Amino acid sequence: MNILISGCAGFIGFHISNLIIKNYKNFKLIGIDNLNNYYSVLLKKKRLKILKESKKFKFLKVDLKDKNKLKKLFKNNKIDIVIHLAAQAGVRYSIKNPKSYYDSNIVGFFNIIELSNKYKVKKFIFASSSSVYGDSDNYPLKENFKIFPKNIYSASKNLNEVFAYDLSKVSKMKFIGLRFFTIYGTWGRPDMLIFKYLNKSFNNKTFYLNNFGNHLRDFTHIDDASNIIDKLIKKKIKKNYNIFNICSNNPININQLINKIDNTIKIKTKIKKIAKNNIEVLNTNGDNRKIKKYLNIKKFKNIFNEIEKIIKWYKVEKIWKLK
Repeated sequence: MNILISGCAGFIGFHISNLIIKNYKNFKLIGIDNLNNYYSVLLKKKRLKILKESKKFKFLKVDLKDKNKLKKLFKNNKIDIVIHLAAQAGVRYSIKNPKSYYDSNIVGFFNIIELSNKYKVKKFIFASSSSVYGDSDNYPLKENFKIFPKNIYSASKNLNEVFAYDLSKVSKMKFIGLRFFTIYGTWGRPDMLIFKYLNKSFNNKTFYLNNFGNHLRDFTHIDDASNIIDKLIKKKIKKNYNIFNICSNNPININQLINKIDNTIKIKTKIKKIAKNNIEVLNTNGDNRKIKKYLNIKKFKNIFNEIEKIIKWYKVEKIWKLK
């Protein structure tokens, strides 16, 4: 079995690559990433260094916009499964650099999905986002709800789903879209809440808390997300197109989480509470019954039971010092 993972140096890509390397037999794993500087390139290289310890892992520096280079990769390697995780992440960054979302999330997605179809990939698993739902008065959010993207990032993820659904009508490839809800864990992105907060704490800087901390996030552990992708790789898929929420269905108040972090690190972080950012979703809470039933999953991890382990890892790796 030959597997291609885009965004392998990213948070989720690293974890699922590591899982495959450790647990799979008779496989070839190709990881691609453009190693952009949206966040610490050093952190991405630290992840890659771990993956490269395996002889079964091959890394290629590829930008998804470069269709010719991507085509050469597909031509020279018989790919059975594509796990497409590469994307320009972040909501606030879309205000500063909207073109990067068009290049990576729309052009890049179109290139890899088109080539996957052309070279007869059997299964195409791709990252969507909880942000496609936008704001809602009806929770928990179900996969069949109408979606209302409210920023460029979520709009690009919505387009990915549309591309995949449209192609699924004429392709033999099986498409699985995953709407991720606030994935967290070790080796996570520095621009996400937990590590952003720890960074300010350990560097004795002020943390600006959006919406005065009164919003909810459906935090989902990276092990749960990786376990789901692992099961989807192995499962015989019948429907041509599937979409799933990847979430714990356990929304957490941000102020409560910050209190937990403060009590763990024993540091009184300087916090400045600010008003709501209008491009961000106020609350996220996904219904996970569909994926639980589909893969026979019993439960998801609780963030309050995981925080200490994450902070311990953060201290050992001295992540706040990485640039």
